[in-house]
Amino acid sequence: MDLYFSPLACSMATRISLYEADAEANFLEVDPKTKRVLQDQSDFHDVNPLSLVPTLRTDDGVILTENAAILQYVAERFPDAHISAKPGIERTRLQQWLSFIGTELHKGLFVTLLEPKAPAEAKAYVLQRNLSRLDHVNKHLEGREFLLDHFSVADAYLFTVLNWTQAIPAIDLAKWPAITAYCDRIRKRPSVKKAVSEEFTLYKAELARHKAA
Repeated sequence: MDLYFSPLACSMATRISLYEADAEANFLEVDPKTKRVLQDQSDFHDVNPLSLVPTLRTDDGVILTENAAILQYVAERFPDAHISAKPGIERTRLQQWLSFIGTELHKGLFVTLLEPKAPAEAKAYVLQRNLSRLDHVNKHLEGREFLLDHFSVADAYLFTVLNWTQAIPAIDLAKWPAITAYCDRIRKRPSVKKAVSEEFTLYKAELARHKAA
């Protein structure tokens, strides 16, 4: 399978999940500015007209988009990795958390705060309106190791978006002790350490490439 990604973007959650599953995949880097696939300079729009990562091409050639859908596909494709959830209420809880992370955190909180062109007033409004989402996560994680009763693709996604706070001075995770402890634990997982190390190196190369352009 082929995973189209950009360094440290939400697509890193799928990389982490693939590493958890010890799955083989081709990682194809997409430049977020030019929308070119770096390996062959092809136009990413030809793969995904919206040019959004992650995008996954399955072994059967099917193109999948949307982070939550791709993560659930990977979880079910590799059941021995135990990064999915059992059918029933546990599976529903997994979908609940993937939806919450995607809407309330990823889009609702972080997108605007990470947008260089967003007005200061807009960022202040988003912080005032949506910062309470972190209170909700912190309360849930008190006394818990993971979002569910085991590591799942939802944890891969949550860690990925929480990692963005390193670029947002307005959010100090120290205010949320359970979240801070959670991030420290997740960061030590071999799959996460490998993914972060690799993508941080690629991200630095991306910044240098854009600066030189």
